[in-house]
Amino acid sequence: MYIIILGAPGAGKGTQAENIAKEMKLAHIASGELFRQAVERGDELGARVKDYISKGMLAPDEVTIQMILQRLTAGDCKDGVVLDGFPRNIKQAKALDDALEEQDKAIDKALYIEVSEEELIRRLTSRWACRQCQASHQSGNNPPGEGEKCKLCGGELYQRVDDNEETIKKRLGVYFTDTMPVIEYYRKQGKLLKINGEDSVEVITGKILSALRKREFITK
Repeated sequence: MYIIILGAPGAGKGTQAENIAKEMKLAHIASGELFRQAVERGDELGARVKDYISKGMLAPDEVTIQMILQRLTAGDCKDGVVLDGFPRNIKQAKALDDALEEQDKAIDKALYIEVSEEELIRRLTSRWACRQCQASHQSGNNPPGEGEKCKLCGGELYQRVDDNEETIKKRLGVYFTDTMPVIEYYRKQGKLLKINGEDSVEVITGKILSALRKREFITK
């Protein structure tokens, strides 16, 4: 079973992908996490990725596609995956379809989490992340204090270099230009499910699972 989670930066794709993957016992593949791992390794690919991220740009398609397709060959993906942050454009979507078709597989559903641009900017400018487990923490009007730790694992909290308003607006601009056609791509295939993302995490997860259950993807 292959499911894609679509949504702008800050829409909550990662959280929902984790929840759905856990519920359905599927591997969770987050393109953003793969990129951050490359940056942390400090190799040639990581240096390229870091340069693009710092400028609020997306990595080239060939780099992204290569990383994702390689990850799909891992043993934990044999029963299917939940893809988070990929594909971001039509070229990536078609490359994914072609790769799966070679294995007599296909995308089952593409879930689009809709959130207004104003809310996306609010969320992203108040977001802190854990260096250890990558969990997100919303600061709101009370940003984390000096030395505050992650409540989940005790790791150090930090704000990502791409979570400032100027870079966020660039990222959203790129998203709405490149990724919205992907939503239409899956809609035409009859695989798109739209979910209102401006609610609590639990409610959104419930909506997604309910929608999938109605299509007999999950057994209670």
